[in-house]
Amino acid sequence: MSPRKSVAEAATTRARIIERALTLATTDGLDGLTIGHLASDLGMSKAGVVGQFGSKELLQLAALDAAVERFTRRVPARVLGADPGLKRLSAAFGEWIDYMAGGEGHGGCFLTSVATEFDARPGPIRDKVLAALASWSTYVSTEVRTAVTAGQLPPDTDVEQVVFELNGIALAADQAIQLHHDPMAPDRARRAIARLLDAAPRDTSPAQNR
Repeated sequence: MSPRKSVAEAATTRARIIERALTLATTDGLDGLTIGHLASDLGMSKAGVVGQFGSKELLQLAALDAAVERFTRRVPARVLGADPGLKRLSAAFGEWIDYMAGGEGHGGCFLTSVATEFDARPGPIRDKVLAALASWSTYVSTEVRTAVTAGQLPPDTDVEQVVFELNGIALAADQAIQLHHDPMAPDRARRAIARLLDAAPRDTSPAQNR
């Protein structure tokens, strides 16, 4: 076997393991993901799975990296062509809702599920989830500020409040989709986002949040 073929096959195996790990973690939780279960499910030896990552935690972190990359490709990357500000915000949240409602999101929003699972458990996994969610909030706040600068939202808009409410709508949609299996959840979320962006409340609080 040539070195090039060996590297390619190792990368294919690694991607296959991560994909299956994401699927299993959807039902078992990321912490419930075991090397034994994963190996059995894939028809591999435990050593074959561990050899790709080194430890269970490194496998979990690799799965998280894959989930973040997939979310980035599926949501922000798809709306790059939309006008900055309200149109891009609306399009981005629309993509996120579609992602949660479709099967490609591994059942709802994977990052949101992991955030709930590890919210009180300090460590590398929690840190990675926090970094990913902070990056998303920065993305959203940048678009909200752009909308304010462009006159699409009132000049005294409380940017962080709008970000909070937009993310809150998405989290509510995720729960309604996953837990309640509400077929109306995606449409309700889109209407709530449209209402918020169409009539963002004027802020009367001190200027530090603007």
